[in-house]
Amino acid sequence: MKINTIYLSLFTGLLLASCSSNKKSYQQTNDGIIVTIKQTKNTDLNKLRLQVLGDEIIHVSATPEQEFIKDSSLIILPDLAPHPFNVSQNGDTITLSTKTLNVMVSSIDGGITFKDHEGKRILTEAKGGGKTFNAIEVDNTNGYTVRQIFESPEDEAFYGLGQHQSDEYNYKNKSEELFQYNTKVSIPFIISNKNYGLLWDSYALSRFGDSRPYQQLNEVFKIYNKEGQAGSFTGTYNAPEIGNTALIRQEPSIFFEDVKSIKNLPENFPLKNADVLYEGDIEANESGVYKFILYYAGYIKVYVNNELMVPERWRTAWNPNSYKFSMNLEAEKRVPIRIEWKPNGGASYCGLRVKTPQLAEEKGNQVWWSEMNKNLDYYFVHGKSMDEIIKGYRTLTGKSQIMPKWAMGYWQSRERYKTQDEIVSTLKEFRERQIPIDNIVLDWNYWEEDAWGSHEFDADRFPDPKGMVDSIHAMNAKMMISVWPKFYRTTEHFKEFDEKGWMYQQAIKDSIRDWVGPGYVGSFYDAYSADARKLFWKQIYENLYPIGVDAWWMDASEPNVLDCTDMDYRKSLQGPTALGSATEFFNTYALMNAEAIYKGQRNVAPNKRVFLLTRSGFAGLQRYSTATWSGDIATRWEDMKAQISAGLNFAISGIPYWTMDIGGFCVEDRYVAAQLAYDKTKKENADYKEWRELNTRWHQFGAFAPLYRSHGQFPFREVWNIAPKGHPAYESILYYTNLRYRLMPYIYTLAGKTYFDDYTIMRPLVMDFSEDKTVENISDQFMFGPSIMVNPVYNYEARNREVYFPKTSNWYNFYSGAFIEGGQTLTVDAPYQEIPLFIPEGAIIPVGPEIQYTDEKPADNITIYVYQGKDGSFTLYEDESGNYNYEKGKYSNITFSYNEASKTLTINERQGAYEGMLQNRTFEIVTVSKENLKAFDFDAKGKTITYDGKKQTIHLK
Repeated sequence: MKINTIYLSLFTGLLLASCSSNKKSYQQTNDGIIVTIKQTKNTDLNKLRLQVLGDEIIHVSATPEQEFIKDSSLIILPDLAPHPFNVSQNGDTITLSTKTLNVMVSSIDGGITFKDHEGKRILTEAKGGGKTFNAIEVDNTNGYTVRQIFESPEDEAFYGLGQHQSDEYNYKNKSEELFQYNTKVSIPFIISNKNYGLLWDSYALSRFGDSRPYQQLNEVFKIYNKEGQAGSFTGTYNAPEIGNTALIRQEPSIFFEDVKSIKNLPENFPLKNADVLYEGDIEANESGVYKFILYYAGYIKVYVNNELMVPERWRTAWNPNSYKFSMNLEAEKRVPIRIEWKPNGGASYCGLRVKTPQLAEEKGNQVWWSEMNKNLDYYFVHGKSMDEIIKGYRTLTGKSQIMPKWAMGYWQSRERYKTQDEIVSTLKEFRERQIPIDNIVLDWNYWEEDAWGSHEFDADRFPDPKGMVDSIHAMNAKMMISVWPKFYRTTEHFKEFDEKGWMYQQAIKDSIRDWVGPGYVGSFYDAYSADARKLFWKQIYENLYPIGVDAWWMDASEPNVLDCTDMDYRKSLQGPTALGSATEFFNTYALMNAEAIYKGQRNVAPNKRVFLLTRSGFAGLQRYSTATWSGDIATRWEDMKAQISAGLNFAISGIPYWTMDIGGFCVEDRYVAAQLAYDKTKKENADYKEWRELNTRWHQFGAFAPLYRSHGQFPFREVWNIAPKGHPAYESILYYTNLRYRLMPYIYTLAGKTYFDDYTIMRPLVMDFSEDKTVENISDQFMFGPSIMVNPVYNYEARNREVYFPKTSNWYNFYSGAFIEGGQTLTVDAPYQEIPLFIPEGAIIPVGPEIQYTDEKPADNITIYVYQGKDGSFTLYEDESGNYNYEKGKYSNITFSYNEASKTLTINERQGAYEGMLQNRTFEIVTVSKENLKAFDFDAKGKTITYDGKKQTIHLK
């Protein structure tokens, strides 16, 4: 009996345990599940929510609260339809299944693992769920500072995060602070080489890769001056103005990074053109990799342990840049450090900060951190390719509109055309010289000096604004105009916003004056208010739209209320917003501002394509027909190189339209002096020679950016102001401008694909050659569409460069037709006038007629280049080029299919139609093969085909 009682008790216990383990730990909803987490001392998490937004898209939300705080996303489209799913539970593991995914959740700690249906693990949260929440209160609003850690295998690679300037590409084992700044555009989205993307839904200051901020050197190291005394570095200041007497100070840190901290530089010392030296030793407390960030304006070099870690860099005084480097240091070993700095402005900036070796739980993993959220939110997007992942991203955040065709042509800009005559006469010279152009840009300060935000022209300099725009249109070009969200307090427009409470007040309270004339007080409007956005458009519509402006340039959209402020003051200047504190809504101003103009113009002109260019951006920007440029970059070779990786990561962040200031915006004094000397003597000195080559190489690269645009300060950037006709610089720039226009059938097809196929125009090699591991860290080559590999030259006087040819294809030299086997790195020729270009086997490239602007004439005669060796296809897209009828199905597609085995090209039956479509046209078929090498030629002859929309098959050699 006693034994039976024992067995009965044991059986009852097991039965109760089994019943307990099978008890549901989740609540099923129409779009997913809500899991109540078992409370343990190791987690603050209370509720976890999974929402199924597609077979491959899962929204994860987490909160320590009893219920989720109701909050709508600024970046995710509303009312996304739920998708079918199933739920099951086995013990403490809940599995949510879609057609392609299994998502396993622990009801104990909320840890999530994403797997495919074959059981292959795609992404796993760190042990214990990897989530932390720390309560925060700002402006009487409660929220959480949040962190999420995911496991990451050693061979994982990460791309995206927007556009940054440290020339970093693969973010594995790197970190990036996500905030908006002139030249820095932060987008909290990454794509992994493990076939997933992750969109982090936070608008606050965020970090990827390392959750910690950089610290001052003296907070991390024991520091010593050059005499070996502890507690400071030695700062030596020499200035030509005060002779040979050096000022020597002991510096507790190297931190002169904002308008507040630069007050700690020597008072009344003439810093411009001074020589400043900081030197001493640092001693680490622990061994490991230390990550440094240099903040600089002027000329600077950094040596650590007598190794040159930062070769000379330069940035203009008013717009500092940052640069990152890492170093392995040993504990208790003193290492010399030396910073050579030559400020070249009245207010100049210099700072060096550091992070200790990464936290053990974060090291090697994928880490996200944000300063203030209501909940922890992220979106997991799976796909078989990076294109599929970007398609999922745009399912969440919105389609990319097809830009007007003219935007695919060349744009000329300048800081700035000061009069009506300057802008009109410049365009006239383009036409007279027969240099193709579609868009000319009127930058800031066309208003009277004290009337920023009035949207009214200075009558002395612009006596007839409508006549000006009409003249531009008469020359078959468009005009873009600069429109800032900034208003001087004396303008009527400011007062309209202010009386409604829609103007940020801190700059007014502090009487912050800008850099114009004597300095004027103003501020930015609150773009987070829906009514304020409507008023912003109304003011533009009443003042600028009637004169026929074609496109809008939204400068300083970070918003940059004041240059070079510390982070806390920056938040004060751009808040509180209509939605809450600037701490919570720190990064999304440009997105809200873009919505104002996009929706405004579509309401008044529903069938005229909107085009916006903005200096900042965020996830979802593409849905507002908005492109981004890389801000006020410098005119240095290293800055040109940094634009390649910046543009590639921006593109893979899901926003397909990106451009830059070709030639750089902020100009070194030596180039200005060289231009002035040349204007007097007509002789080319060494600096002017370099200036011409820099612009030539930058144009060669820029012709293959999604948008082709030149802009900058003096020296002027029109090609004839760079070099005279006949000079190699002039002829090269002219050639690539003409090539851009001859490739317009190809380029405009890519624009169509961004909408219909969620395509990406500027493509890191990893997008198209993911099977080749070598390409995962190649940041200075890219595909322009499917068929042109672009390899910019970014070193002065370089006449060759190394190029890697991905192994999954063989290649042809664009200029000679020479055949190259894939899977090898070669040193290729790069003459002054040429950028190395290579075409993969199977490419089909349409080349249109010679034109001076995009809609000069229909492409009734197109040369079709077929690069043999593989099967290939290309679908030529065409529509009405300037309206939204494509949304109603009014467009055409002609698919060209090449079969290598039969050596046949099939021109398929035309699909679709639109008003004004060519019914008949001629195709000139030109083949390039291993046996028939052929250089690219605008007017090559081949097999002539008359096409009337019916299917044809052509036998090729």
